[in-house]
Amino acid sequence: MTRIELTDRIVSNHNRQVESIRPSVEGRLTRMVGLTLEAVGFEAYVGECCTIESRDGSLVQAEVVGFADKKIFLMPVEHAEGLQPGAKVAPLANLSQILVGDELLGRVLDGRGEPLDGLGPVAGGARVSLEAKTINPLQRRIVSEPMDVGIRAINAMITMGKGQRIGLFAGSGVGKSMLLGMMTRYTEADVTVVGLIGERGREVKEFIESSLGEEGLKKSVIVAAPADDTPLMRLRAAQLATRVAEYFRDQGKNVLLLMDSLSRYAQAQREIALAVGEPPATKGYPPSVFAKLPQLVERAGNGAEGGGSITAVYTILAEGDDLQDPVVDAARAILDGHVVLSRTLADAGHYPAIDIGASVSRVMSSVVGPEHMSAAIKLKKRYSKYQQVKDLVSVGAYAHGQDPETDLSIQQMPMIEQFLQQSLNQAVSFDQSSNQIQQMMADVSMGSESVA
Repeated sequence: MTRIELTDRIVSNHNRQVESIRPSVEGRLTRMVGLTLEAVGFEAYVGECCTIESRDGSLVQAEVVGFADKKIFLMPVEHAEGLQPGAKVAPLANLSQILVGDELLGRVLDGRGEPLDGLGPVAGGARVSLEAKTINPLQRRIVSEPMDVGIRAINAMITMGKGQRIGLFAGSGVGKSMLLGMMTRYTEADVTVVGLIGERGREVKEFIESSLGEEGLKKSVIVAAPADDTPLMRLRAAQLATRVAEYFRDQGKNVLLLMDSLSRYAQAQREIALAVGEPPATKGYPPSVFAKLPQLVERAGNGAEGGGSITAVYTILAEGDDLQDPVVDAARAILDGHVVLSRTLADAGHYPAIDIGASVSRVMSSVVGPEHMSAAIKLKKRYSKYQQVKDLVSVGAYAHGQDPETDLSIQQMPMIEQFLQQSLNQAVSFDQSSNQIQQMMADVSMGSESVA
């Protein structure tokens, strides 16, 4: 036997030994209950993507969501059909990366980053991980500049700052989609990223064509995962929208991130957590839901000095107009303010139906001047004063002259109501809003005048 033949035999024996101790690349499906798949025979980490071979030979994509001993728990990314016991399960590599870049502007994507608009694949761009590095809170810029969203009631009374995270609390059918559409069209942000999470499929096209419009779409990226998508797809869509916003922020741009809705994101996580056996805690929500919410929300905000910003607006669906819902309460605690839409105002034809008495921006005092802040506080006091005697006034039971402050509130209320309303096709800049509220509150005699 020559030296070369001996060397080849030694190498061959070594390779066979390595193969005998290497973990199996493929596993097999052993159980499927509801949304949860169980597999054995391979190693994978939580969050890793796998493929499962169906009966007709097609591959179903799934993600590892948990494990117990040697069992791997997976959940399909799309609707799974044709799966059977013993089906082959194989992990995939680098599937957690997504395509980002200016090429995404004007496009509509699903939770995997695949186009939904029928305009073909996204050409160009760079691939990045779905999970971005967390920014050290001490390295973030403080919120110090106002963010113009083109809506007078918000610009004047609940002023948002660049890098702020704010919640839009609303029941169903009170105009939150219209409000988001106005923000998208009239904002001064460089890029708008819209995440439509768990909404009705009809509303996706409606929002793009009616609320957003052609001009708004040009500088926007839409990520849509309708209600009939799997919970994992809805979860991914929210993460994808946030990651795209982070990419543009890292390019030094001011980004407006609109996510409709954070409640559907929480419900998707609840479905996943309950499916893998996590016990319910608060009103049926497992603890992981309340851990996931701040992890998502904290990714928005300002970048480091010299970088861009993500100003985020998350809609939170108040089921039955209940503002004490666990998700509503959790969101209110971790966000930098909240805008409450009132069904009473909406029913009265008051649009946008913003209840300024229940709404607050926690950064407003840092982004507006003292004159603007003083005028906003004065208007809010008079609005609140009027609400206290509104019923008495409507039935003629209030006697004029009992309280000068109440009399002034009643006198100015028609002007205040007109100031807080705005048509869908009207944009009012931050400077206009600031000047109008200061002028209105400076002179009581303006009560009979109209607000332009």
